[in-house]
Amino acid sequence: MIAGEIVCNEQIKEICINENRNTITISIENCGDRTVQIGSHYHFYETNYALKFNREITKGYHLNIAAGMSIRVLAGQKMDVELVEFSGAKNIAGFQGKFVQKAGQKND
Repeated sequence: MIAGEIVCNEQIKEICINENRNTITISIENCGDRTVQIGSHYHFYETNYALKFNREITKGYHLNIAAGMSIRVLAGQKMDVELVEFSGAKNIAGFQGKFVQKAGQKND
């Protein structure tokens, strides 16, 4: 078995994750001197500040990858990533503490 590998019944052709949820694709750049790793459910708005991108549009979003997976952005690397909106109650707290509210609500 390979880490992260999904083994399915042969009758299942494809597994859909985050189906029918809002997604956005953004360009990011690691302007730091170290690799940055981002986990599947980390609130993208609060990722490492060495990553340069339009943070405002990422409030309430995380990477659109399978649970438990992550991506690595090497120093100086640019890439496009797809983000998906958090589901459920959308109570986002913790991480770096920069965003403590329900996604979609305005900060007063």
